[in-house]
Amino acid sequence: MSHPRLHVTLVLLTIGALVACGPAVSVTSKGSSATAQRVYRLPADRATLWDPGITVDVATGRPLGSDRLPVRTQVWATIDAATYGNGARDATAGINSALAACPAGNVVKLSAGTFLVNSDIVSINRTGIVLRGAGAGVTRLVRTNGAKMGSYLPGVAMPVVIVGASRWPHPASSTSKPLAADGVKGTYSVTIANASSFTTGQKVLLDEETKGAWSALPTRSGSATATRIWKGDRVVWQFHNPSEGEDDPVGPVVGGVLTGGGASWFCRQDRPVCEVKEIASISGNVLTFSTPLHIGYRVSHAAQVTGYDTPFIEYSGVEALSVQGGSDGEVRFEAASRCWAKELEVTDWLGEGVAMDSSFRVVLRDSYVHDGAWPEPGGGGYAMSLADGSSEALIENNISIDVNKVIVSRCSGAGSAVGYNYMDNGWIYDSPSWVEAGVNGSHMVGCHHMLFEGNEAFNGDSDCTHGSSIYHTYYRNHLSGKRLGGRLLPEGPDGAKTLSDGGNLRCAGLGYGSRWMSFVGNVLGLRAQMVGWAYEDNGTIGGAQPYSGGKAVWRLGYDSVHWEQSGDPDVASTIIRDGNYDYVTNTVQWPTPDGGARILPDSLYLKAKPAFFGSKRWPWVDPMGQTKLYVLPAKARFDAGTPNRAQ
Repeated sequence: MSHPRLHVTLVLLTIGALVACGPAVSVTSKGSSATAQRVYRLPADRATLWDPGITVDVATGRPLGSDRLPVRTQVWATIDAATYGNGARDATAGINSALAACPAGNVVKLSAGTFLVNSDIVSINRTGIVLRGAGAGVTRLVRTNGAKMGSYLPGVAMPVVIVGASRWPHPASSTSKPLAADGVKGTYSVTIANASSFTTGQKVLLDEETKGAWSALPTRSGSATATRIWKGDRVVWQFHNPSEGEDDPVGPVVGGVLTGGGASWFCRQDRPVCEVKEIASISGNVLTFSTPLHIGYRVSHAAQVTGYDTPFIEYSGVEALSVQGGSDGEVRFEAASRCWAKELEVTDWLGEGVAMDSSFRVVLRDSYVHDGAWPEPGGGGYAMSLADGSSEALIENNISIDVNKVIVSRCSGAGSAVGYNYMDNGWIYDSPSWVEAGVNGSHMVGCHHMLFEGNEAFNGDSDCTHGSSIYHTYYRNHLSGKRLGGRLLPEGPDGAKTLSDGGNLRCAGLGYGSRWMSFVGNVLGLRAQMVGWAYEDNGTIGGAQPYSGGKAVWRLGYDSVHWEQSGDPDVASTIIRDGNYDYVTNTVQWPTPDGGARILPDSLYLKAKPAFFGSKRWPWVDPMGQTKLYVLPAKARFDAGTPNRAQ
């Protein structure tokens, strides 16, 4: 569990989206004499094609709406809350019956009022179906026999809504085919031994084994330790020898493969580096996908393509309602492709507020996910989650507040973007002063190539609980270092009632094993509020000094279970930190040799200013401007007391 056991000029121009790899583009700024200024480029291994979510409405051929989602206006059936006593009688069967009969491309509309859904799960399990309420806070789906605020003991363990083909989709290992040659990052095709069992349009899982070995840990309290950790060339599991009794029930290693339940919680056995792909075409034994490989997959690591035990549904969504009382998650996407949730209020749940499992190009936008029932580590109180290889998701313009972890990613996330969200007050009920991980793509080994852009959060981090994440990019975020908003914390066991300075204060942190991470163009800290903060606290690599536990803009390579352990040298040596402004040094730091002024693109995934910014300035984070921060629409909604209204 991730809690304590006790001056280089940048020129910012509006240039649209960046193809974030390859050689830099030379341009000359207006008014410049002969100074060549280069567009900032991530190295090719860290960049990918971030084009997540739904890019075209294949189901109808019509253009997407201003929110970049399919437009569905034809109402098939309207269900009135009064028919079920406005919450007095169970409405699940009636809602599910209407959804089952609804033609593709149509909407089942729920009136204003309360719908009791105790008897079953509301199931959107067919392609092209939309369940739409009259607005979050106006239409309410409520389970009263599930989660209870302040309790980890649910009644029935059932979500409220599932969008997808199956509650428990699994890769069907009997269909697995090995790659005949390495799958190269950035390309669209792989060659397998025999493609006869696959079909065009099918969703498949692409993965590889860890191929790990025992590796020495950094010093502890200045002395070498005999304890070793299981590490591959990409992946670091929290698996120790001798055992330390931590969170991962993994091992022993059999035939080079890590056994045990923990090594298959969110992936096939010891295959955490993975992504869901869609087959666009098949020629002989060559599978061509609709999107590129976000990382390379290697024959030397037993890379395979595997089908699923159920077909995916596509182009279905849930919109404009409040959901409450889910247990075992609240709103779940399971084997869903190009499906969405928008303008939801999600509250009072156990598990994950919104979960994306074994899914492809799912969108969560314009929603308010808040007040989990049991804000504790261990899976009971996460706001948003990607898991089981889910890839190319878009999580945009949401509010996530007063939960344990605001977002987690577990063996998933490739090609996904988390953009322009307000995420605050991540905390732990039995240790309220401990500052949780903020915007992040971690909490289980194997996650890679996620983009975090334009968010407001109390920190950006990548925890090492259950292992490491790799190749994530944090771009133009404001990472304040402090929890700023939300309700006062309820009184916990330590008597704390307010948000206060506590354990592990940092703006940007990376846990042990987080390698090849990139932080570019962020604003770190709060103006005139950083007294007592250090710029960096990494421990002394290889030396006697452990982490101080104080307040630091940067905390790299730490293990929150072993504060006596020096920083992981691989974290510090592989991070890119370019163009970030911090309020401790009050400068833009540019450690990478720049070779001249750099131009930061407006976005790494958007082609133009998003509609939800309206007349507000975009980009809203400007590390080199006289004004560093403008207005984030999601934060403005929250501050105005209208978090349910997408603007």
